[in-house]
Amino acid sequence: MLSLDAKRRCAFRNRTLGFVFQFHHLLPEFSALENVSMPLLIGGRAAAEARRRAQELLAEVGLAERADHRPGALSGGEQQRVAVARALAASPRALLADEPTGDLDRATGQRLHETLRNLVRARGLTVVVVTHNEELARGCDRVLKLEGGRLLPA
Repeated sequence: MLSLDAKRRCAFRNRTLGFVFQFHHLLPEFSALENVSMPLLIGGRAAAEARRRAQELLAEVGLAERADHRPGALSGGEQQRVAVARALAASPRALLADEPTGDLDRATGQRLHETLRNLVRARGLTVVVVTHNEELARGCDRVLKLEGGRLLPA
């Protein structure tokens, strides 16, 4: 990948990786459906295809009935599930999640973690989660601990 120029590296990253952050970074002026469609539209997909794919993904994360709601009308957990659906839009091989439950209450965080586990099982998706939440970590297949700049088995 290092031999690729910057444009090709970006394209590779956009096709291969999905990202979910602690703060969802949804565009407030757009609906959940539009937020999930956005990466596909930017990637050159036809609007109808992007809309159909976004509807499928919102259904997969349990938000089909909330597709037309803007982020401000969604709970924190719903916003984060929209962010997960958006991260999956381009069918990445791996999902990188940085403190995805850090801004959520315990119960909502557990529901989001269950959503991620279901995606791993259903899609064979690799999910790498960075978290301080030990309960969340215990539910993962493999746990490493970062200590003094070194990755160690937990």
